[in-house]
Amino acid sequence: MAAVLPREICKDNPDRIEGMQPAALFPDDSQPKPDPRLPEMHRLLLAHYGAPPPREPWDPLTQFIYSLLSSRTRTEEAHRVMRGLRGQYASWEELRDAPLGEMERAIGAVTFAEVKAPRLKAALQQITARYGSLTLDFLAKYRTEKIREWLQGFEGVGPQISAAVVNFSTLRRRALCVDANHLRVTQRLALTPRADAGTTELRLMRIIPAQWDAAMLDEHHSLVKLHAQTLCTFAEPRCGECPLREMCPHGKRVLGSTHQSALFEAVEQVADILIDLDAAGG
Repeated sequence: MAAVLPREICKDNPDRIEGMQPAALFPDDSQPKPDPRLPEMHRLLLAHYGAPPPREPWDPLTQFIYSLLSSRTRTEEAHRVMRGLRGQYASWEELRDAPLGEMERAIGAVTFAEVKAPRLKAALQQITARYGSLTLDFLAKYRTEKIREWLQGFEGVGPQISAAVVNFSTLRRRALCVDANHLRVTQRLALTPRADAGTTELRLMRIIPAQWDAAMLDEHHSLVKLHAQTLCTFAEPRCGECPLREMCPHGKRVLGSTHQSALFEAVEQVADILIDLDAAGG
């Protein structure tokens, strides 16, 4: 069932989003304690891979569409689908008004297109019905926690997508997009206890240096994702080549090459599969 947007969001009253309590970033009200492993990890990845290309932020609606479509889909394929949509439709309003079957065919290259097409269409229709036009620019007026809670009211939108919208778009807010790649690296480094993507983001935000702004968090995510796709892969991590191997308990176990570490690795892979499946839902 599609999420119901707060009725207070409308063209005549854009300044109110009621009925929502912002989620506490630090639920126990304790002060975050920066973990020195995060800056060191960032430094090592930056030295190994170089600085990622600077992002040219999209408007929030475009980022929302991309993030909804790109989940569990290779980045290159997701960008190709976005280019196709922009070539096929003159505006996002035209995409919204396209027949569902046509929309599904247009995004057919993404994973689970048959699920994402109705979710995307419903979201675009709901935004228009409540706000009066198809835009998310009005979100710039609200606190980050409130924006994310509101976005997560849409079917298929979880912490990963809401973080991407507020961090990667022109909103440029502090948030950390923890996808399956980021989650895997975090768990292998034992930076936080094993948990789903949303809980892991909350825990990471508690230990990330306070001076890391939105752009720095974006760069950190990009480096971790690149590392996960290059060396810290799911099935065959190349631990011997990893720049983080001296700080990685998982890598030390793998390089130890004992029967016990191999058994632990098998159990850990099963756990990774279960957590990745959970992350896919958001």
